Amino acid sequence: MKKGTLNPNIKLKLSLPPPDEVYFAKFLTQSGTFMDGDLLVNRDGVRVVSQSESEALNLADIDTIKVIGKGSSGIVQLVQHKWTGQFFALKVIQMTIEENARKAIAKELIINQSAQCPNVVMCYQSFYDNGAISIILEYMDGGSLSDLLKKVKTIPEPYLAAICKQVLKGLLYLHHEKHIIHRDLKPSNLLINHRGEVKITDFGVSAILASTSGQANTFVGTYNYMSPERISGRQYGSKSDIWSLGLVLLEFATGQFPYSPLEQDVGWASVYELMEAVVDQPQPCASSDQFSPEFCSFVSSCVQKDPNDRLSANELMTHPFMNMYDDLHVDLSAYFKNAGSPLATLNL
Repeated sequence: MKKGTLNPNIKLKLSLPPPDEVYFAKFLTQSGTFMDGDLLVNRDGVRVVSQSESEALNLADIDTIKVIGKGSSGIVQLVQHKWTGQFFALKVIQMTIEENARKAIAKELIINQSAQCPNVVMCYQSFYDNGAISIILEYMDGGSLSDLLKKVKTIPEPYLAAICKQVLKGLLYLHHEKHIIHRDLKPSNLLINHRGEVKITDFGVSAILASTSGQANTFVGTYNYMSPERISGRQYGSKSDIWSLGLVLLEFATGQFPYSPLEQDVGWASVYELMEAVVDQPQPCASSDQFSPEFCSFVSSCVQKDPNDRLSANELMTHPFMNMYDDLHVDLSAYFKNAGSPLATLNL
């Protein structure tokens, strides 16, 4: 059997490597250039490993079906493994040779491949190939909650509670077990599938907390959902993700982003105008005329201007809104399917 190919008679192994370790091929840098070689990446750095130590899946063993997502950092493709027929999502990020970019990519791979939680999208393997980093991810056939919202316009409270419970479980894992701030929580980074599962994805801008106090002072992420303390350049912690969650829930409930300009047709004049509104305007709230007291209270607990006044993911799990619709036995699987996602037509 040729090096780099899989034996079709052997079932494909896509189990994760040991925690905090990432295997990927042909990504050895020396004096600013790429050279062939397999690397083991962990918190201690990188080292070259032999073929016997790392049995990587070759990109030649997967077929591209179609592009299912595009972003500033690259594209996401639906791919299928030739021998097993299993579907995956392949995220392709164009690589630069600057040292900071290499470190950022390595950190993303470490975080992705060490995360093992039912409500976090699974990362299987990563490769350097033809000038780009390719990451094989769990395929979520329902697309994102951003896609869903475009179809349903608004999401009723019972479904919001069921969705929120899964997102909170993912945040609980990231914040309290992995000590990670997501930094870019938004509807397009919450993926769904035909089983009714909701999972957090895209840790391209995530990082392990820098200090024991759980604070960070970097400035990355999407401005729309960014907390006031981050916009102001102050230190922030995991509760900056809770602010983002509150805005996301309000958007799902009302069908529009909570911070909307006075002239809807014109939009914000600049991102700075939006940022000023987040910092200076009163925090948004759910209308008590349209929503239950429990939902209004939950949102309020997320979008407090002072992060010390916000509840943590652990505290929010015990909020009354989380369990008020349990008796309805909400079926997210049927709800997602009825929304008619075009990706859910595949027989997975």
